[in-house]
Amino acid sequence: MVKSSSNTNLIGLEKKDYKGSPTTLCAGCGHNSISSQIITVAFELGIQPEQVIKISGIGCSSKSPAYFMDRSFAFNSVHGRMPSVASGAMLANRDLITIGISGDGDTGSIGLGQFKHVMRRNTPMVYIVENNGVYGLTKGQFSVTADEGQNNKYYGKNDLPPLDLCLEAIVAECGFVARSFAGDPKQVRPLLKAAISYDGAALLDIISPCVAFNNTSASTKGYDWVKDHDDPLHDITYVPVQEEITTQYEPGETSVVTLHDGSQIVLRKLDESYDPTDKLGAIQALHNADTEESLLTGLIYYNPNRISLIRSENLVESPLAHLVAKDLRPPEDSLKQIMSSL
Repeated sequence: MVKSSSNTNLIGLEKKDYKGSPTTLCAGCGHNSISSQIITVAFELGIQPEQVIKISGIGCSSKSPAYFMDRSFAFNSVHGRMPSVASGAMLANRDLITIGISGDGDTGSIGLGQFKHVMRRNTPMVYIVENNGVYGLTKGQFSVTADEGQNNKYYGKNDLPPLDLCLEAIVAECGFVARSFAGDPKQVRPLLKAAISYDGAALLDIISPCVAFNNTSASTKGYDWVKDHDDPLHDITYVPVQEEITTQYEPGETSVVTLHDGSQIVLRKLDESYDPTDKLGAIQALHNADTEESLLTGLIYYNPNRISLIRSENLVESPLAHLVAKDLRPPEDSLKQIMSSL
């Protein structure tokens, strides 16, 4: 192991080794903040960039993998089909760290079926939804997470109720479900570290305001609304792999956090009796937050006992992609025995 210095991490890499191409997204887009936190987390954890595979679908969010870890392999898939490609990559090479980047439209509309199944299969991957409530790449149509009754100057009024992707993930038996805000890097970083360490599908639904089409005070995906309604479940501390992830906070305590744009957000901590391992309690908490018009952030649900897809499929220890032909094909004698038994 290489000893770290002030400029290098434990494997001898500098932070610049985790960067990607310059962003082409709008100035102030929350997606860029998420990419920045992925870079910071990968550097701090000492992840080898070549060990990471980045998968995305279509949309503004799906451009994000280009903006971090350009030494990692990436695949930009068809709209809504990112989970299938991620599952195939993970089954072929279990040693990879899979980071899937999607949007609320890419996940909740055309990709909803794939999203639900990758959650229930518990494919080991970090599934990040950059959630802004609109299709920003195609000029701001409402997405499936847009607020009912919201008005958009380009597309009128949205008459349909929103889909809560965290709730959908919990119902699908996802064992790691969290929500955060792109403008709150202090919370995003430990959630990312915990998600990377989780042995299974880890959903991070990150509210990421679209500064071009959906950053109004009336939108639950806008900066102003989130600053006024953010309701963190807990202060989050990440403890490295193989150790328990714990939270420490005082009920009723408030703290002021300065966001990346210089604005400030007041965080209110809920009662310490909240238990993220209580499935029904997590569902109730999401329902209460929706009724109270607040944004619940933090680790919403956690189940360390879910069996990952790798274990349920009984994959061998060596990645399938590294096996030679003789290891993958049954011997000729065994095939003859099978044929003679038919």
